[in-house]
Amino acid sequence: MKRMIQNLVSGFYRFLYECAGGENRPVFYDVDKIAPALRDLERNYPVIRGELVQVLQSNRNLPTYHELDPSQRGISAGGTKKWKVFLLYAMGAKPAANRALCPQTSALLDKIPDLFEAFFSILEPGKSVPAHNNNYYGMLRYHLGIVVPKENPPSIRVKDQIYTWKEGEGVLFDDCWEHEVYNQSNGERVVLLVDVLRPLPLPAHMLNLLFVQVMRVGYASGVLKNLEQFH
Repeated sequence: MKRMIQNLVSGFYRFLYECAGGENRPVFYDVDKIAPALRDLERNYPVIRGELVQVLQSNRNLPTYHELDPSQRGISAGGTKKWKVFLLYAMGAKPAANRALCPQTSALLDKIPDLFEAFFSILEPGKSVPAHNNNYYGMLRYHLGIVVPKENPPSIRVKDQIYTWKEGEGVLFDDCWEHEVYNQSNGERVVLLVDVLRPLPLPAHMLNLLFVQVMRVGYASGVLKNLEQFH
């Protein structure tokens, strides 16, 4: 039975990979064509930044990425600097305590079609992220620069292309390509990370929606349980 399930999952991932374009799929995507609702986040950047700054100034004990999601330990736990997260949405699960601190940001996220996950991604000064890649081709990743140090601003390499974050600017990319973060800055780097479902042909899209529901029961419930210890 276990082998059969593994084969089914492997076949599903391969199906999504092919529907996404395989090795010919883009690295970066046009936000206006793929997920125009994300532009509302950029238009409301001052509001989002204001809520984020209040969270940071409250000196709350924010979890590191791997404390929230142990599967991220390999890319989050290395070194003395921390990669912290402030979760707002996970596969339909909505952490009430966090969202109460960022009500306007949460309301904006709730208007985005096919939202998969959203959180503030906070890198301490000098915290880089080693090369890695997602293996689930059913989504695309968006970053909105919220706080970006002006001196030695951090950048991200996706496949063979490099993007340097800018405050108030959004970028949409495929994180199934190998990517890594270069950060030699002396200040915190914060982006609002938003995952949305990748546009796919109808059969693949319906299977993608079904997978999200499965993830909500498994992955998202575990993440929310881990989050409870930080409140």
